[in-house]
This record gives sequence, structure tokens and C-alpha cells, in this order.
Amino acid sequence: MKVVRVGSQQFRKLCDRGFTRNRRVADSVSKIVENVKLNGDDAVLKYTKKFDSVKLNLKNLKVSECEMSGAYQNIEPEFVSTLKIVMENINKFYKKQLKKSWKIKDADGVLLGENIVPIEKVGVYVPSGTVPLVSSVYMTVIPAKMAGVKKIVLVTPPNKHGSVDPHILVVADLLKVDAIYKVGGAQAIAALAFGTKIIPKVDKIVGPGNAYVTEAKRQVFGYCGIDMLAGPTEVVIIANQMSDVKFIMADLEAQAEHHMGISILVTNSKRLVKIFKHQNINGYIIGVKNMDEAANVANLLAAEHLQILTNNPKKISKKIVHAGAIFLGPYTPVAVGDYVAGPSHVLPTGGSARFFSGLGVSDFYKSSHILSFTKKALEKIREPLEKVAGIEMLNKHLASVRARFE
Repeated sequence: MKVVRVGSQQFRKLCDRGFTRNRRVADSVSKIVENVKLNGDDAVLKYTKKFDSVKLNLKNLKVSECEMSGAYQNIEPEFVSTLKIVMENINKFYKKQLKKSWKIKDADGVLLGENIVPIEKVGVYVPSGTVPLVSSVYMTVIPAKMAGVKKIVLVTPPNKHGSVDPHILVVADLLKVDAIYKVGGAQAIAALAFGTKIIPKVDKIVGPGNAYVTEAKRQVFGYCGIDMLAGPTEVVIIANQMSDVKFIMADLEAQAEHHMGISILVTNSKRLVKIFKHQNINGYIIGVKNMDEAANVANLLAAEHLQILTNNPKKISKKIVHAGAIFLGPYTPVAVGDYVAGPSHVLPTGGSARFFSGLGVSDFYKSSHILSFTKKALEKIREPLEKVAGIEMLNKHLASVRARFE
């Protein structure tokens, strides 16, 4: 691990890591997106053959009912009971995020409010590269279901046999996902954004993915909504002389298990700096004077995962304002959030925790503002309205108000 000094050029680069756009990836994705937009399923099948080495056709692009039911034969029976425990935890967490429409009315007859409704159609992307990310199914679908989304479709790359991992199919079936399509990469994102004869157009796309998937989400944003732009996964660990070296090591190595995963240790312990600077882990060590500075550094980094492995984690957590998820204490590793705790593991990366939140029920709502004025109420507010409109020199706006009193 590389030692980085607070305030150095390397430290500033870490804080401003963001999402460096790869021009080669952007150009490649642009061609894929445009081709899918113009040629629909033909383009999807072409890229599936090219990138996944699987030849599919229009009939087997969608997972069939037979494939769905057959998936249960290819998993251990205990998997379903395990899922039910996990899903209960996730449901319990997201019930607290439910929103309702509201209205207020005053004595003059002014009615204001907000009509909150679920997004109608959502597309979920589930990566399935070297291993199928089964947990990404329930971490994305459950909050969407909780919000009341009417139609949820799932896309995931096919394996070399042209099928989808049975665990992914079973989770999707238990959660009553409406349809599953064997397509991944930028072509899957484009298909969801524009729609094809087989794959429906959706209103929003959610879920993690590689650089091509992320770039595709960036390029289709506007044609549909997206949850966030996700870069390489990352963890920041705050530790002091009281922290268990074994736990720190295990958590840093767990993050390194991800492709391009970034691990950052923030500590005021010279002993820990000495120990970890000799470790062959993709990451950095930032030495600080005290835990106040550690919290400040963590806020500047605004990491996806923040672990506080000190003897008084709650005290430090009160000073944290920028983090995707905060894991308190030695017995709360990131893995517990990845799989079973409740909150979604779809979290902001690359410092975007400064303005993004972890995926939640609110990501699947949209709202319309409601306004209703009586003539008396409009008369009462007329003077300030006319003054502001007059400053902006929007005369027709003024006329639209005055017409109601002529």
C-alpha cells in the first residue's frame, strides 16, 4: 500500500478521483448505443454474439417459463430459506422510507401539495461476469417493489451456454420480476432506454455494472432516468491504535477482491502505517494527527463504504457527512451490508457520495406539485407576483394574471 500525505498532490487526486471518462470506452459505447437505437434486437443479438460468444435468437432472448421453473432444480433447497431471511431484513429497512402524497390548505383557499407516485417501468441491470451477482437482484428489486413500481424487467449477460445463472432466476422469480432478458453490457442499457420489439422501453435504469455499462447509462440519461454513475468499488477504513490489525487486514483484502477495488486506510497510528505500507494491497494509507482529522479526511474522500474500526465509532460517525454507507465497529464488515443487513449495496462511488445517496425507495418515486388558488387568494398574492414578473419583463405572464380581474 502507498503512503499518502494529507494535502499532497496524490491526496488531492484521491479526493477528486471522480469518474475519469475513457475516450476509447465512450466512443465504443456510442456506436453500440446508436446501433441498438436504430436496429433494435438485431443489434442486441449481434453484440451478444460478439462480446459474450453466445448466439441467441429472437425466441430465446427472453428467459422462458420453462427456464424459470427449471432453475429451482439447479439450486440447493436451503437457498430459498436463506433468501427469505435476507429479504425480511431488506423489507424491514425500506418500510421506513415509504412516502405518501400530502396537501395543505389555508384560510384563503390556497391548496398546495405533492402527488407522489411510483415510476411505472424500471429496468434492473445485474452483472454476471466472472461470477453472477445474485445479491444485486434483491438489492435493487426490493426497494422498487416497495415503492410500488408496476413493471420491473431484468437484464443480465448470458453464460457460455446461453442461459442465466439459476440463483439469479430464482431470486427474480420469488420477487415476481415481470421479465428477464439474456443481454448484458452497453447493448442491454441501450435496449432498455429505447426499447426493441422484444425488450420494453423503461422509465429508469438501476443497478451496478462495468465501465461500458456505466458509460452507456451516462449516454442514455435523458431518454430515461438512471440511479447513478458507478465507478470502481471502494472502502475507507478509519482505525487507531485500539483497532484489530487482523480485522483491518481482512477488510482491506476483501475490497481488493473486487476488480479495480480501492482500499484506503486512514489512521493516526504509526504502528499501523508501518505494518500496512508493506502489504501488497491495491490502496493507500493516509496518516492523520487525530480522529478529528480522520473524519475530515473521510468527508473529503466521500467514499462508497466507510468503516470505523475504532473503540468509539459512534463519536466519529457524528462528524461524517459524506459517505455512501457507514459501518460502525469491529463486527460490522462491509460484507454484512453487501448481502444481508438491509440497506442496498448499490452505493455512490468516486466521491459522488457528496451528492448521491445509496439506492432506496425514493429512487423509484416521482412527484407532481399541486397548486390551487381561489380568486381571493390570487388577489392577495397578485402584487408581489407582478413585481417579480415585471423585473423579468415577462409581460404575457403579467397579462395572464390581470386577465382574471378584468
